Amino acid sequence: MITLQSADKVLKSYYLDAITREIDLHSSPFLAKVEKTSANVVGKNVSKIIKLGVHSGVAAGSETGDLPTGGSGSYISLTAPLKNIYGTIEITDKAIRASANDEGAFVNLLNEEMDGLLKSAKFNFSRMLFGDGNGTVGTITMVGGSTLELTSVSGLAVGMSIDIYKQSNKTHTKIKIESVDKQLKTITVNSMQLAGGGTPAEGDTIRVSGVDGYELTGLGAIFSSKAIYGMGRTYEYMKPYIADSVGELTEDTLQLAIDKIEETSGSKVNMILCSWAVRRALTRCFKDRQFNFSMEDIGDNQQVLCYNGIPIVVDAFCPEGEMYLLNTDDFKIYQLCDWQWMEGEDGKILKQVAGKPIYTATLVKYAELVCEKPCGQGALRGITV
Repeated sequence: MITLQSADKVLKSYYLDAITREIDLHSSPFLAKVEKTSANVVGKNVSKIIKLGVHSGVAAGSETGDLPTGGSGSYISLTAPLKNIYGTIEITDKAIRASANDEGAFVNLLNEEMDGLLKSAKFNFSRMLFGDGNGTVGTITMVGGSTLELTSVSGLAVGMSIDIYKQSNKTHTKIKIESVDKQLKTITVNSMQLAGGGTPAEGDTIRVSGVDGYELTGLGAIFSSKAIYGMGRTYEYMKPYIADSVGELTEDTLQLAIDKIEETSGSKVNMILCSWAVRRALTRCFKDRQFNFSMEDIGDNQQVLCYNGIPIVVDAFCPEGEMYLLNTDDFKIYQLCDWQWMEGEDGKILKQVAGKPIYTATLVKYAELVCEKPCGQGALRGITV
């Protein structure tokens, strides 16, 4: 007979490992290449000491002259709070009792809930990798009735709640998305009334509701001028290579970016991230030059095109008209722990919602994405597609 106790055991012993592998390895090829570690995690924060320059105690000299003076160069500290990432499932008391004497029915019930949780977790985790830490997903370009046209809808889905930030002030409101048209880059919403009065307008920013400042420090933050990890952009070490208004993509533009990254930082680009449209622009460019692409297996049964041995990976959340040139070895997911179920004092995972015939279980991960070498990364923007 299925009980809450046996359900707890199944969630702990079977589903947890499966969920962890699925999210970490199959959310995104980029995430799959990033090392996960608990090193340098101190309390609620991650703190990584970075050495700048080279040791000054190595030098040539005369046979009887002074020895070189030792010196270890300067250091900077990259510090950031671990972000709190949650995922919750709900099971009604009625559903549990209805399947209590049928293990197959109960397994199907759990599978359905876990499948929904996995899809949502993979979607949001992948979205955050390209985000700015504030849940920003686009800017309104046109308003018509209850329809909003945006610069991008790749990070949005039906049922999500969004906040709209006005240009004139920081007031926002929670609005639910009822439909998404990826071709037209439009969404329809259930309300056009904003907190404090007014309606959405061209130029307003769209953010995922309630996550302002709580998401992972993604590529959107790394390739900005704002401070990250407690450091400004004064140090050249903190400045990635950025080429704006690229226009038509050429091999010279791409190779120049790769060369500049290697020249200034010593990093080797080992992954190119882009959208489907940018990849098509790249293949057109090389087809005209009669350049022959090679293929590479990046795992998860994915064969991708390569440029000079660098895999070209398409990601649905990569901003339109942009290409990222990354060294994945310079990134770490620092985590207090991997995905775990939240447990009560009694050790139970499934807990009743107060006053409701509903049981919930919550997955949690305390982590932050850190680029330990921003100057070793590059971005091409404004690519004609």
